[in-house]
Amino acid sequence: MLAVIRLHESAYGVPIVKEIEEHTGREASIGSVYATLERLEQKCFISSSVGESTPERGGRAKRYFRVTKAGLREVSKTRQALTKMWEGLPILERRPA
Repeated sequence: MLAVIRLHESAYGVPIVKEIEEHTGREASIGSVYATLERLEQKCFISSSVGESTPERGGRAKRYFRVTKAGLREVSKTRQALTKMWEGLPILERRPA
């Protein structure tokens, strides 16, 4: 969901994959990203709409995603939970010299 939030109106398959890879340093497959987006949409955390078809995509349209209000609430709750779990773990709070 963070990649979708970062990309705003440009959030569709390939840019989402690139955003994830750029910020995590890990490879992401387009198939796993779309599977995750489908699950998030089923939970009403994101919504999608189909754009116009483009010649460079062989006449296929792009499917754009955006985070819903429920999704934003979930992202915030997740951040709070992770922050609470992180607190009190001195080994993780140390920063390399």
